[in-house]
Amino acid sequence: MATLKKLFVDQLKDIYDAEHQIVEALPKLVKAASSDELKEAFSEHLEQTRNQIERLESVFSECGEAPARKTCKGMKGLLEEGEEAIKDESAGAVKDALLIGGAQKVEHYEIAEYGTLRAWAEELGLEDAVDLLGETLDEESDADERLTSIAEGGLLEEGVNEEATAGA
Repeated sequence: MATLKKLFVDQLKDIYDAEHQIVEALPKLVKAASSDELKEAFSEHLEQTRNQIERLESVFSECGEAPARKTCKGMKGLLEEGEEAIKDESAGAVKDALLIGGAQKVEHYEIAEYGTLRAWAEELGLEDAVDLLGETLDEESDADERLTSIAEGGLLEEGVNEEATAGA
């Protein structure tokens, strides 16, 4: 990349594609989850992700660029792993724990990407982009914390108990 702005726009295209991939994947996670709380978390994050796509479109506009997608290979790989979790034969809390683990990998990827993009936007003096990317970064961090809370809120213990009962 010849300039930071070109690099910034290139990475915007990457995360823009990633968010579109996530919009396609989240309904499958909602369907695969057994916990109502987890289903709700995935459903709410679907709506957030749609809003995040709109924010990215605003960032493209601030850069004088039309929104465009560049295949995000990292997200594609993470979501392929998520498909394996969805197809896994486990049930109940064990499957939910598997889904949460996959979803958190996605959140961590997004947190890294949005943190980087926000820092670059600051360097480029793109004030609106800094705010928009920061808002999304906060949402991704909150989503990660919510998934951890669901897992630690008894789901993991329930999964251990399910295994103990199955093994008895």
